[in-house]
Amino acid sequence: MRPASLAAKASGRQRRSLRGLGRRIRRFLLWSLLVALLLPAALLLLFRFVPVPLTPLMVIRLIEGEELHKDWVPLAQIAPALRQAVVAAEDNHFCSHAGFDWTALSEVLEELRAGGRPRGASTITMQTAKNLFLWPDRSLLRKGLEAWLTPQIELIWDKRRILEVYLNIVEMGPGIYGAQAAAGRYFGRSAADLGRTEASLLAAVLPNPRAWSPAAPTDYLLGRALTIRTRIDQLGPMLACTDPPL
Repeated sequence: MRPASLAAKASGRQRRSLRGLGRRIRRFLLWSLLVALLLPAALLLLFRFVPVPLTPLMVIRLIEGEELHKDWVPLAQIAPALRQAVVAAEDNHFCSHAGFDWTALSEVLEELRAGGRPRGASTITMQTAKNLFLWPDRSLLRKGLEAWLTPQIELIWDKRRILEVYLNIVEMGPGIYGAQAAAGRYFGRSAADLGRTEASLLAAVLPNPRAWSPAAPTDYLLGRALTIRTRIDQLGPMLACTDPPL
């Protein structure tokens, strides 16, 4: 056989091999995409009924050398004062929106256009998506994934389950996650026995739980807690979804 024919055959085998490799890569990417799209929904279906065992943030903090204190309790075993205080502090329209608070977002944009300081418009549902699946940074990738996961949570869970999960996995201090662990650490009691003052202090530290302590509140934190208590009275019926089902 001529050298030219041998070279042509070798070249043909190489092209077929490359095409086969390309197909395998495409199949791998397709399956990876399907898993990435379907796995969160599958986990949300599971966590609709089962307590969340760990979150990415908990794992990150453990790797960093922190302890892990958490104790899952149902929504009915978290004081109404804390349920209401968290909604009043973090997401006034939690009971009525579908995951995104467009009213709050438009207000933030108006303030920015007027030269105001930037502030967040993140809802409790969005924070639950972040806490449950994602990592703690402000990158566009993480915000995009948060936006993708938020409507899935609203579709698969009701408001009470969203609040229940949020109150059990949210970071409330270094190595402290959830209402029960925080109530025990800071006030020496269960989450069910928290009063309005204690509940409002716990809600007040949520924007910066690693720097603020409800057990040793600054003047700023005391003022924020007072604002939260006032807001609870103003919201009234708008907090109905914070009550556990009968």
